[in-house]
Amino acid sequence: MLDPVIAAQIPADDFTIEQRWAQYTPDEHRIWDLLYERQISALKGRAVCEFYAGLEALNLGSGGVPDLEIINPKLKALTGWEVVMVPHLVPDLVFFDHLANRRFPAGRFLRKANQLDYLEEPDIFHDIFGHVPLLTDPVFADFMQAHGKGGVRGHRRGMLTQLARLYWYTVEFGLMETADGLRIYGAGIVSSFGESVFSLDNPSPNRIRFELERVMRTNYRIDDFQQSYFAISSFAELFKTVGQDFGDLYQRLTDNQQAFNPDDVLPDDTIINLGTQIRAA
Repeated sequence: MLDPVIAAQIPADDFTIEQRWAQYTPDEHRIWDLLYERQISALKGRAVCEFYAGLEALNLGSGGVPDLEIINPKLKALTGWEVVMVPHLVPDLVFFDHLANRRFPAGRFLRKANQLDYLEEPDIFHDIFGHVPLLTDPVFADFMQAHGKGGVRGHRRGMLTQLARLYWYTVEFGLMETADGLRIYGAGIVSSFGESVFSLDNPSPNRIRFELERVMRTNYRIDDFQQSYFAISSFAELFKTVGQDFGDLYQRLTDNQQAFNPDDVLPDDTIINLGTQIRAA
């Protein structure tokens, strides 16, 4: 019979594993608390109100690495979503299938004390602090499921690159125009100590009004802060974009393979702030 500890570490067909919350060390709980307090201080009202409401609803600042057995019932009661643990990045089709079924895959591991500011692969802090609070919002939760279903369909059409750009510039690095000015909703920003300030305050990046096809044609940076950010007006707008038939859009993207550079500014763009690009110089 297989040892239960070893069995818990073997991914299922959908790449899920057990969280094994009791095995997180005191040092890991302290690192989570440090990251949480540091990030809350850096954000200081910079994120959309729905993000803060999600933090409160799930009580993610209660101390230490969150236990899925505690947060999942709360999340499921609010929007029907749950968080599942995975050992590492999962294949695109597996990822989209999880989203389509209202499951968010989160990495189980937590970064080390010497990795507070940069990590190549998303860890549990990025995934749960960054992504999960907004899954308590019904409109954003529906958008994420629709994006997952669209990803499964787009996978068959060879549109993974274009869908990755959409996910990157919205779910990971999206901004929103509000009555109080630009605010952050992208998980890659809200979970980043440096980029949570850079994205709103630094003169270097472009800040451009979101337009679906434009975003799906735009390459992005994975090695530094973004050179352009795209701002939506509301989560309702975001949900509407993925609710449409992508057939004609996919055909246009297939016919025209031109990709824009991360710092490009186009004649049809609605510019919120024109960046100096000094960071990228």
